[in-house]
Amino acid sequence: MKAIKDNKVYSITEQEVKGYKSRGFDIYDNKGKLKEHGAGKAISAEKYEALEKENARLKKALEKMKNENSKDEEQQDEKPDKK
Repeated sequence: MKAIKDNKVYSITEQEVKGYKSRGFDIYDNKGKLKEHGAGKAISAEKYEALEKENARLKKALEKMKNENSKDEEQQDEKPDKK
C-alpha cells in the first residue's frame, strides 16, 4: 500500500494505515486504486468523487456535441449553393 499527500509518497503496511490517514494521507492499494481518503480534506470525499463523475460525464457530452457539430458543418459544406 501507499500513503500519498502532496508530493510525499510512502510505502506502508496495513498497521500504519490509520496513522497516515489521520494525518491527511490518502491510502492507495498496490494496484494504485484509491482505498481511503485522508482526514482534513477541504470538501468531503463523497462530494469530490461525485464532482469528478459529473465532470467526466459532461466532458463526454461535450465531445459528442462537438462531433455532431462537425458532422453538420461537413454536410453543409457538401451541399452546392443554389444560385
